[in-house]
Amino acid sequence: MGKNLTKRAEDYSKWYNELVVKADLAENSGVRGCMVIKPYGFAIWEKMQAQLDKMFKETGHENAYFPLFIPKSYLSKEASHVAGFAKECAVVTHYRLKNAEDGSGIIVDPDAKLEEELIVRPTSETIIWDTYRRWIQSYRDLPLLINQWANVVRWEMRTRLFLRTAEFLWQEGHTAHATEKEAIAEAEQMMNIYAEFAEEHMAMPVIKGIKTESERFAGAVETYCIEALMQDGKALQAGTSHFLGQNFAKAFDVKFATKEGNQEYVWATSWGASTRLMGALVMTHSDDNGLVLPPKLAPIQVVIVPIYKGEEQLDAISDRVAPLVKELRSKGISVKFDNRDTHKPGFKFNEYELKGVPVRLAIGQRDMDNGTYEVARRDTLEKETVNADEVVAKIEFLMEDMQRNIFQKALDHRKTHITEVNSYDEFKEVLENKGGFVSAFWDGTLETEDKIKEETKATIRCIPIDAKDEVGSCMVTGKPATKRVLFAKAY
Repeated sequence: MGKNLTKRAEDYSKWYNELVVKADLAENSGVRGCMVIKPYGFAIWEKMQAQLDKMFKETGHENAYFPLFIPKSYLSKEASHVAGFAKECAVVTHYRLKNAEDGSGIIVDPDAKLEEELIVRPTSETIIWDTYRRWIQSYRDLPLLINQWANVVRWEMRTRLFLRTAEFLWQEGHTAHATEKEAIAEAEQMMNIYAEFAEEHMAMPVIKGIKTESERFAGAVETYCIEALMQDGKALQAGTSHFLGQNFAKAFDVKFATKEGNQEYVWATSWGASTRLMGALVMTHSDDNGLVLPPKLAPIQVVIVPIYKGEEQLDAISDRVAPLVKELRSKGISVKFDNRDTHKPGFKFNEYELKGVPVRLAIGQRDMDNGTYEVARRDTLEKETVNADEVVAKIEFLMEDMQRNIFQKALDHRKTHITEVNSYDEFKEVLENKGGFVSAFWDGTLETEDKIKEETKATIRCIPIDAKDEVGSCMVTGKPATKRVLFAKAY
């Protein structure tokens, strides 16, 4: 199984596409640009979703659900917002089908044209702010902290499973506040929550930063982001949080009565993370043998494979394993005892290696006689023999050690792939031959940013939150600059 994968060094893109399909995460569907997320892939997404949902609720947010369809006029109310999404919108124009009179099949009924076209949700700011106008009357109604788990559609012609599809799953938070200060604090808080989730649960190191004006979310005053680095040296935006100012409140006339009795527009944020995180998870940790999953997000954390001859040996092994399975589950560790008689142990070893199961136990007759298990860890592929009375403690140790280890490995890779440059020639050389993040001075102009993007395909991923103030010169124009920004080619 795993050995049939294209090697990362040969063709990273092909390796990724093959791995997503062979590891049973997802596949292309009969609908162009859309994917089917398979049970194993969806189980990982469910664990991501559950943890993020917990973190949102711990910070006071509540879940709600808003319509999939948005009247076209709503998008027109915020000019920069509609301009940012216009080319990606799927539009519903009719509400009925009928049989063709010539018997050729079903056609759109030309008499069933909608009075106003409906946009299939690309993001929900407009429909939600139209709703908030009814929900918010007074300072007593604020802050309003709402999250939605939903699907969205952004018309994409060049797609890649999880990374870019016409329809994808995500969560989108939309909050309203009495003051600018509170809204900015909310946007920063959500960026920090995304970063904590990425590092503590995905074991994926990220850089927190602010987007440049040209890279901001359409309609935002400021966009905060977390940027991760994949093994091929390309960056991936893993989550964004937007301070929207009063743009949407003014567009949809959302005002509140202050304590003093004045009428003021509310301040807004929105923030989101999507199934794109699945692609990030695959590309950050996996190897030429298959997936490498952090234990906290693995659907199966421990698999036990019996090695036996005949039903009598299998029954004896099953009796030995049953208490272990029960004890592990009581400790919150997900475990599978694979006693299928349709596949040999070697096939199963390959299957679980390909699927990234963190810990594999094997037990045969010799282990039965010696009171041991063979324990293999997926991240390093190391194997050792462990006494049965020590195996639970060993597994608990491995859950934590593997989580730390794969994070450290990804962090070490990033550290060696952040390169400071001072000249444009040096910048191009690093991009071409090394990749990764390139730290360079930029003069702050859109013209220079566009020139770099056009000539090198690299974009400013972010202005790091912790970027230190220093005196420098733009690598392209030589004009004064005060901070280094991070460039990279990106997904």
